Amino acid sequence: MALSPSKGIVVTIPVLVLTASLAAVFFFLLLSSFSSCTCGGGRVAVAGVPSAPVSGGGDAATEREWESGGETIRSSEEDVEWVKDQIRVNGLHMQDNVLRKGINPRTRAQQLQDLLQYKGISHYEGPESGNHTALPCPGELLTEEHHSNYGEPWAGGRDVFEFLAQSSHLKPDSKVLEIGCGTLRVGLHFIRYLRPGHFHCLERDELSLMAAFRYELPSQGLLHKRPLIVKGDNMDFSRFGSHVVYDLIYASAVFLHMPGDLVWTGLERLTTKLKPFDGRIFVSHNIKFCSRLGGEECTRRLTRLGLEYVGKHTHDSLLFNHYEIWFEFKRTRA
Repeated sequence: MALSPSKGIVVTIPVLVLTASLAAVFFFLLLSSFSSCTCGGGRVAVAGVPSAPVSGGGDAATEREWESGGETIRSSEEDVEWVKDQIRVNGLHMQDNVLRKGINPRTRAQQLQDLLQYKGISHYEGPESGNHTALPCPGELLTEEHHSNYGEPWAGGRDVFEFLAQSSHLKPDSKVLEIGCGTLRVGLHFIRYLRPGHFHCLERDELSLMAAFRYELPSQGLLHKRPLIVKGDNMDFSRFGSHVVYDLIYASAVFLHMPGDLVWTGLERLTTKLKPFDGRIFVSHNIKFCSRLGGEECTRRLTRLGLEYVGKHTHDSLLFNHYEIWFEFKRTRA
């Protein structure tokens, strides 16, 4: 049987069936290719921390959510595999750092002595006021002695940044306060990511502050970010202004060295500066200021301040065998 349209074109029923079948198969294959797409790649997992929320676009949406100016907060699995592949294809192996052609290994102490004695290959003679150096930096800072002030490698600062930024869903226009930023081992990464003036810090150690201002910020090209770094003690946050509200407040290995009463005083002052409900306080290593009181008393004090304990997290280092423990708090009322 045939259908005869008015223009004389004859289309048989088997042809129609075959055409419909082919169209259905093509449509099915097209949908399958979309559903199996792994656009953007996955993220390296962080122990104890849920993945960033995904809205609609899968991994690609996650990638966009954590990007700022083309810089992602975390290295992806593909990034790690890429660098491993570069090492492999170049046939690289770790070698002893010994004297070789064009390379003269020096300890920091030797480098400092060379700098004081020889002042580099080419240099201006005379007083600093006329040597064309815009921001003369002490040799101790130029040789990065302050990078050894910590109980773990300097590179661990990046690990802390990645964990805190992702856990608090940080955006470039967020505001961050670090209690005890030291020489900016962690802070540099926040300063680079955030908008100018959005990173604040309270630090008591003068030498650490000198390293931050005279070496780290200028050498990293971050002077234009204008972080508000204040020399202060006793949890006095008055110089940061009375109306500032933070999305993230964190203390890395700081509360360990403070009397419990002073920590509670600081938390009382900080609660009103934390964004209600969405803002987060993170404290590393332990919360002895709280646990020493006992669970019920600690909870009672937190509730009185309008804070709530959210949970305990760990995160792993990208570059060395290390994990760090963090305790999370949030503000429960406006």
